Amino acid sequence: MPGLRIATRIPTEVLVAPDSFKGTFTAAEVAAAIGRGLGDRGLQVALCPLADGGEGTLAALAVALGLELVPARVSDPLGRVVQAQFGLAGGLAVVEMAAASGLGLVDEAERDPLAASSYGTGELIAAAVRAGASTVYVTVGGSATTDGGAGAIAALEHAGLSDGGARLVVLCDVRTPFEAAARVFAPQKGADPGQVRALGARLSRFAARLPRDPRGIPFTGAAGGLSGGLWARFGAELVPGGAFVLDAVGFDSRMRAARAVVTGEGRIDRQSLHGKLVSEVATRARQAGVPCHAIVAVRELDAFDQRILDLQVVLEAGTLEALERAGSELAELL
Repeated sequence: MPGLRIATRIPTEVLVAPDSFKGTFTAAEVAAAIGRGLGDRGLQVALCPLADGGEGTLAALAVALGLELVPARVSDPLGRVVQAQFGLAGGLAVVEMAAASGLGLVDEAERDPLAASSYGTGELIAAAVRAGASTVYVTVGGSATTDGGAGAIAALEHAGLSDGGARLVVLCDVRTPFEAAARVFAPQKGADPGQVRALGARLSRFAARLPRDPRGIPFTGAAGGLSGGLWARFGAELVPGGAFVLDAVGFDSRMRAARAVVTGEGRIDRQSLHGKLVSEVATRARQAGVPCHAIVAVRELDAFDQRILDLQVVLEAGTLEALERAGSELAELL
């Protein structure tokens, strides 16, 4: 009809969708603190804590996938017995590497980059298979290890799972190839320059013994090469963890219904441009025409890289109180 005007809903909510601040705060804690700051200024807030395949991914997926959390006793990076858990729903399981082989399980004074093993992650995968999983999603990131997955492979073989026991899908938090894993990540795990060289040489020798060579393949360097080891030995599929989690929690529809998105992570730097969650969130928001902002503990991103991510505002906040204040400050700009 001439003159007929169709009313459309104007988005009012701000979607708060951060990653964890690794080793400090969970994604849920970060989201809640930012949400309080925004809410105190009268904004409507929706919380959507996320993960990129690293620590916290199991928690992010538990509700979305209807997972039951199942306990399992496994080895930590130094071979000590720890209580971990995996998620299970029918024939699908989610195993979080950080629960068995995470850097957070080892005190700073006792970190040993050369001895740290992913064996416990293999034990956790084996436990999920014994519980009936035919597909196991292995979330990697936040690891203490740079063993190329040698420990996890040994654990699966010791459990009699010479084929991995199930379809393995690795949710990767970085695109780094296998041969760069030691150089890029081992220093974060306590390795000095000599140990970095030794770990790199060990990875090279291990790659040469695997059924197929993981070197030069994107994503194979995640979690100290665990992703590459599982890909080379058991044919694991390697997928971007951030994109998987966003799809699983229905992020796109929630984002399109929001007036703005606030994301974040512990440290934003050039690595954030290469497969990290913040990059995935910002890219999807840009494509949908939704303004995207970030609150981070440490900012090491120059103005050019910020424009690449298309983040309109980046604020620093390293405590829960500071995150709340940053949320309040950001509210004044929305």
